[in-house]
Amino acid sequence: MTAAGAEAGLAAAAPIAPHRIAPAHTDWLYHHLTVTGPADQVTAFRQAAAAAGVIPWRLDLDGMEEDLFLMLAAPASGQARTLSLEGARLLASELRDAVARRHAAARVGRSIVSPLDLHALVPVPADILRLGPDHPDAVLFLWAHWGTTQALRHVALRPGGDHSAFRVSFWSADWTPWRALRRIRTDWPGLHFEVRPVYELT
Repeated sequence: MTAAGAEAGLAAAAPIAPHRIAPAHTDWLYHHLTVTGPADQVTAFRQAAAAAGVIPWRLDLDGMEEDLFLMLAAPASGQARTLSLEGARLLASELRDAVARRHAAARVGRSIVSPLDLHALVPVPADILRLGPDHPDAVLFLWAHWGTTQALRHVALRPGGDHSAFRVSFWSADWTPWRALRRIRTDWPGLHFEVRPVYELT
């Protein structure tokens, strides 16, 4: 199925209720994307698409640490506390530091570990990044502009690529990123984009 055909089907579909955009349990869908066109444009697209492969959310680490401490110090009703207050504070601090290290390791703006980064091609604005990944407005933005609500995962180059063809595979959360691809195709009119969900892995 071509991107154009998939978008036509999406446009005809009934709107999806906000609470169904990001289901509680993510269903990761495997895809193949092929981009073809003049060699110089394919090369330029490769360079523009390669980045860290993550969304650089502005994390409220202090607030996160406090929420973790309260959760550990005052468990849900019916559950016994297993840590002292000092232990809860220490563990919350260690978890905060671990999240900070992981976030820093993403090297957004410097790394090109992912061959296809949606944030590099259809950026998430700073005011949305400040909300964090769980904020309803952030989820709605990603759905409206990407068609999926998380960064692509396990993006890999596929065999058969050359100067006039860019071939990648990736996993996307719950949906095919048709809306991002529609924007990308508009931004790169000299290229042809074909995306195909792969349901049977061999």
